[in-house]
Amino acid sequence: MVDLVHVPAEPDHPDAWTVEGTVQVGDAVDLAIHGSTDISLDVPMTRATMTEPHRAVHRLVALPAGSPRTPASVVGRAMIGLPLVGNAHLAVVYVGVHPHWRRRGIGSALWDAGLEIARAAGRRVVISDSSYRTEPPPGPDALESPTGSGRIPADDDATRFALARGFTLEQVVRHSVLDLPIHVDHLRAAPGSDYRVHLMQDDYAPEWREGMAVLKTRMSTDAPSAGLELTEDPWDAARVVADAADIRRRGQGFLVAVVEHVPTGTLAGFSMVEYPLDRPAVVYQGDTLVLREHRGHGLGMLAKIAVLDELGGVRPAAQRIHTWNAQENAHMLAINVALGFRQASVDAEWQRPL
Repeated sequence: MVDLVHVPAEPDHPDAWTVEGTVQVGDAVDLAIHGSTDISLDVPMTRATMTEPHRAVHRLVALPAGSPRTPASVVGRAMIGLPLVGNAHLAVVYVGVHPHWRRRGIGSALWDAGLEIARAAGRRVVISDSSYRTEPPPGPDALESPTGSGRIPADDDATRFALARGFTLEQVVRHSVLDLPIHVDHLRAAPGSDYRVHLMQDDYAPEWREGMAVLKTRMSTDAPSAGLELTEDPWDAARVVADAADIRRRGQGFLVAVVEHVPTGTLAGFSMVEYPLDRPAVVYQGDTLVLREHRGHGLGMLAKIAVLDELGGVRPAAQRIHTWNAQENAHMLAINVALGFRQASVDAEWQRPL
């Protein structure tokens, strides 16, 4: 039996210790899968996710029944994300159990509690994911993505857990890492007079906020989403401003390169990275998008290289960049491979109706 405790957003709440507990479990889970905590949430980032402006977030931790209420007692954690603008029909639910405490019903207890929160919020679809250290070769030990691109281990505990609870595999995502520094001169190409790159750090210039809202909205519809029941997630300039503030509140900085279509003065694409200020070696590649009507001009590579060039001055101690791409996104994967990204792991995207 386990006790479940809701993680409070307020740092002075009596149960504020649960934030450190959920971070410790997340670190243990990521160490077991990835061998590092590069992509784990720390305490400031976890706290910040509890008060996001466009998503309601619930967090739970699990403790063995009767154990002391301290971070060291936490053996599992769950996150339930409820979008408040676009995709208000779905819930995103993640569960993790400390590797030393698996197969004791802890994950099931957290899942049941998370699904009840989703139901109470009126959500009708649940999306989740699971991560795997390696991608298996084709064969009986692999579960193939329905997109035809990517595989996950069929006999992994996470796979069996998801399938037993009615989830369907919808997509496989490649996690890749780029070791820094790199040399990209051989990949440079002039964009022509119709396109111009602009760089921004830690905020969006007022003249590009409306354009960024268009790009962010199109990101929700243009990026490959396989069979996931995702709908348009609308952005406006106010949400762009709020997003920048939210990144800073999480203790992160960011760089973004936008590509202007000079004849119209509108934005044709962008690429963005974020970096935790207290982890100077680590960078996360965020969204990269070129609008369909501007593709075929090398703008994706152009924007990525612009960010990499600037990153060397802004984060000189950076050693690696993590990125994630749908396995069927052959064009973006080709750009990343050309830049030097190597595959590090794979994620499964799962879905089930409520």
